[in-house]
Amino acid sequence: MSKNDRAAKFAILILAAGKGTRLKSRRPKVLHRVGGRPLLEHVIAAARQVAPVGDIFAVIGHEAEQVRQAVGGEGINFILQAEQKGTGHAIMVARPAMLKYDFFLVLSGDAPLIQPSTIEQVRDFHRQSGAAMTILTAVPADPTGYGRIVRKRQRGKPTEIVSTIVEQNGLTARQQNLREINSGIYAFSSQPLFAHLDQLKTDNPHREFYLTDMAEILSRARKKVVAVCAQDPAEVLGANTQAELASLDAMLRMRKCAELMAAGVAIYRPDTCVIDAEVKVGADTVIEPFVQLLGRTRVGADCQISSFCVIRDCEIGDRVMVRPGCIMTEARVEEGAALGPYSHLRPAAEVGAGGHVGNFVELKKTRLGRGSKANHLSYLGDATIGDNVNVGAGTITCNYDGVRKHQTVIGDGVFIGSDSILVAPVKIGREAYVAAASCITEDVPPESLAVGRARQINKEGWVKQRRGKKAAGES
Repeated sequence: MSKNDRAAKFAILILAAGKGTRLKSRRPKVLHRVGGRPLLEHVIAAARQVAPVGDIFAVIGHEAEQVRQAVGGEGINFILQAEQKGTGHAIMVARPAMLKYDFFLVLSGDAPLIQPSTIEQVRDFHRQSGAAMTILTAVPADPTGYGRIVRKRQRGKPTEIVSTIVEQNGLTARQQNLREINSGIYAFSSQPLFAHLDQLKTDNPHREFYLTDMAEILSRARKKVVAVCAQDPAEVLGANTQAELASLDAMLRMRKCAELMAAGVAIYRPDTCVIDAEVKVGADTVIEPFVQLLGRTRVGADCQISSFCVIRDCEIGDRVMVRPGCIMTEARVEEGAALGPYSHLRPAAEVGAGGHVGNFVELKKTRLGRGSKANHLSYLGDATIGDNVNVGAGTITCNYDGVRKHQTVIGDGVFIGSDSILVAPVKIGREAYVAAASCITEDVPPESLAVGRARQINKEGWVKQRRGKKAAGES
């Protein structure tokens, strides 16, 4: 781009007002999730890599407040299209905001595969060509259902100049072989667009203003309309049905797996894994089949994530072993720890470096210290557990009294015998022992042995006597 081109004021306008009737859902179309986040959020993420967030606008309409709340944290601007009268009408509504820009791009809020490099390609091509309108096109394997691009020809060959866009049902016999489609993504120079925008008509079955008609309107006005073709046709795909959403989701997730594998992550069966767009994984980590890494999960280097684990919004350090079937949500695991199989880490659970959380152990709002172990069949809730603690099988922290939650504090080096019940609030001092099968209701001093169980009584001959009484009763 020339120096003057770089100085031109540029914006991105995302059309996100549609209802998505064919999805048969009460949720706004652009808030349906693929690849772990809403359709619109994918488009915003791509746009933010091309333009400052203050120069990105979204036209919202159906369930506008819900859309605003869902993506308002992205920092973009919103324009309300109270009545949805088509894509051309969306531009009319956005005209006051766009007039301060020399040119702007129009993106579809339901096309989540669009790449920043393609947005830049359209932007640069538009400025270099000096066009009034630039259309991003694609050549898919099957163009059925899409509007076709009719390019002007020179000496029998198509040029970059577009004369019109013809919808599927308007194709003539000669045009049936056209395969280049309109993506619905455009660049416009503001002055010629707004000088002719009011020429849009609603003489169509839906009685709407179609932005595609601007190609013919500007061509008739001898304004330059050009087309540039996307290298990957998948980038322009949108979703109008649940099946199409599923297809987009699959493509996004395979793209994410490819990105991770290119960075040194081993994924044995990427087609079976569900990995969200914002997940990060370190090199030399192995991800086995049927793993779900969701939300903003971070996994360190040289980890092993075994099959059938579901991990959401967690932070996992380096060299962590996660055995099969673990469920983890908003938890933190430090380096060298081992989990599972079938551990459950609930929100605010923390496992210190080298810690072990074993089969059927559940942690909730609990910190398990460095080198500490809870290997079997335990519930540890609202607890602070020190370093090098051994929690025996079947241990329970009774943290709820029916009204409030209470804390259990266990010092460094403590040994908790199997099948112990710790009734909070309670503190176990450092290096203390709790005898197996104890019910602890009072604090235990450091380096003490706590025994909280009744003395064992053996009644010899009791069974024989019971059987005799039963037999006598039956006779």
